[in-house]
Amino acid sequence: MKSLDHYWYTSSIITWLLLPLSWLYCLIAVIRRKLYRSNFLQSYSSPVPVIVIGNIVVGGSGKTPLLLSLCEYIQTKGFKPGVVSRGYGGSVNGVKQVQDADLADVVGDEPLMIFQRTKLPVVVGADRVAAVDYLLKNNECDIVLSDDGMQHYRMQRELEIAVIDADRGFGNGFCLPAGPLRERVSRLQQVDIIVYNGISSDLSDKCSYSLQIVRLTKLNGEESRTLESFTQKPVHAVAGIGNPERFFRQLRQNGIEIIEHAFPDHHSYRQDDFSEWSEACIIMTEKDAVKCSQLTLTDAWVAKAEAEFSGALESSLSVSLLPLLSSHTNQ
Repeated sequence: MKSLDHYWYTSSIITWLLLPLSWLYCLIAVIRRKLYRSNFLQSYSSPVPVIVIGNIVVGGSGKTPLLLSLCEYIQTKGFKPGVVSRGYGGSVNGVKQVQDADLADVVGDEPLMIFQRTKLPVVVGADRVAAVDYLLKNNECDIVLSDDGMQHYRMQRELEIAVIDADRGFGNGFCLPAGPLRERVSRLQQVDIIVYNGISSDLSDKCSYSLQIVRLTKLNGEESRTLESFTQKPVHAVAGIGNPERFFRQLRQNGIEIIEHAFPDHHSYRQDDFSEWSEACIIMTEKDAVKCSQLTLTDAWVAKAEAEFSGALESSLSVSLLPLLSSHTNQ
């Protein structure tokens, strides 16, 4: 049986049957946002700037890799960022700061990946306001980055960055459940920076970035290799992310012959998932790797990727983000 998100990117009678629910969802989303903007519903302000990196589409759009690069970018400017996240796929009640010994099943795959990659303080919790409060009370941070949370209006923010998957766009353009949108496309008119995940000639003048695989590290962390060293034989490519095809395409473009294994976003891996090829050569994303570290995979490698910013994105960050940081430190 096909999942609902299959119909979000195709034309189907299912979509049209769900449209009345979609219209109701859109109406509720608009009313809710207006209630917060008019202060009828109370929101809370942080003593330091909060930057939201989110989207209006359900599912992965590539916002976490962008957040990782923004953390590095902010650090190079002399500031100390911290991160809050819902911890999707985890089991945390309340709030929790991610630690070295934590598992993805507890804190969520993306928060664990962010912590392992950056070593910055990362706090997970469904209540973003509580997560920000805990982060600032227990760590020295002068800026907070929220991994997703664009629709969490109880948390005030100084800057909104909306990420759009350049390949998949907005699907059929309808709100949930008929389509993948959390809010109408017109919501993008109110965000500060719109960023496309994927660089092409059509986006040459837009804020965008592309993910570049910089190295491959063995799952146990004991060895690193280049992409070129994997061109001699077929490898099994594993991706449980929002758009697995982008990862597969990048490997193929680097001359690697792959056997594709696409899993649902945030998939919780078990040994049985690799039952027939656990000893074969495997390449996976960092997000997958944090959930596979306890498995027995003889020849598994993790693709370490970095976001390469377009000139327009670099310029936009200089105009929007740096003055925000500077004005806060001067207060």
